[in-house]
Amino acid sequence: MRKAALFYNPLSGRRRERRLADVRAAWAVLHQAGVEAIAEPTRGQADAGEQARRAIADGCDTVFACGGDGTAHDVLQGMVGSDAALGIIPLGTANALAHDLRLPLSAVGAARALLTAEPRRIALGRVEYTDLEGNRESRFFTVAAGIGVDAHLFYKLNPLVKGHLGMAAYYVKATRLWLTHPMEKFAVEVDQDVGRNDGQGSRAEVSQLLAVRIRNFGGVLRELAPGASLDRDDLRLVMFRTRSRIAYLRYIVRGLVGAQWRVAGIDLVHSLKIDCRPLADAAADSRIFVEADGELLGTLPAEISIVPNAVTLLAPAGS
Repeated sequence: MRKAALFYNPLSGRRRERRLADVRAAWAVLHQAGVEAIAEPTRGQADAGEQARRAIADGCDTVFACGGDGTAHDVLQGMVGSDAALGIIPLGTANALAHDLRLPLSAVGAARALLTAEPRRIALGRVEYTDLEGNRESRFFTVAAGIGVDAHLFYKLNPLVKGHLGMAAYYVKATRLWLTHPMEKFAVEVDQDVGRNDGQGSRAEVSQLLAVRIRNFGGVLRELAPGASLDRDDLRLVMFRTRSRIAYLRYIVRGLVGAQWRVAGIDLVHSLKIDCRPLADAAADSRIFVEADGELLGTLPAEISIVPNAVTLLAPAGS
């Protein structure tokens, strides 16, 4: 690591008054280690990737996303296919990627750990979707993409409330959705279940789909998709074939307590690609939402796939 750029979202997450101080503290750790570093606020979700791309063109071999999973998601878009390494300084609400990498959850601790971290070339998820204006777009993701109830949560969640209450805002809104959301089904076609040897895919109707890349989300979710790993070149799909609210709850509790029991109507498979579309008889005004790394993207139809050897990620030894 010789030259680095630190990008932070000055408007996101809790403790906004401390955000700049945290970024400066991380910058100081790098500076003291002899790394030439600059710190710059992101100019918006659409611009963060371009800022990262320009930093790499200016000679930065490392780009730090200082924030939560959303900030890392935005910065990542400009790094795919480059040789520069992505580092995470966890300053967000959930910090799922940082939990999975076993990073210290302080700016100084994370910066020190990343100075000696191992660069790992990893695969990324890619989701192609319909944005809220009806255009076809695509984004890369490191943590997970979701379609259905979880994406509806991000559609309904007030960013201001999230900023003040943090994870409590997620839990309150998730509980309300669990009680009231109609859990509308949609059609999925799995290109191939990696665990099968016949090369055949499968079709189903589901009320929720998760395409997961990380093992440990931290917090209540913990191991949301057993078998998922950044070391693998595939997606771990969690397919909710049921509308049962009790099944949803049992699945979350299973992860919380670390149990291995199966939940009827919820299947886990490894796959390389999945196609998701509204049902043929869906109402014309029906909208099923798509999210990635906790960021609302748009609606169906959507396709989620894996992109091998896509980006270099800094990971502490043993993570």
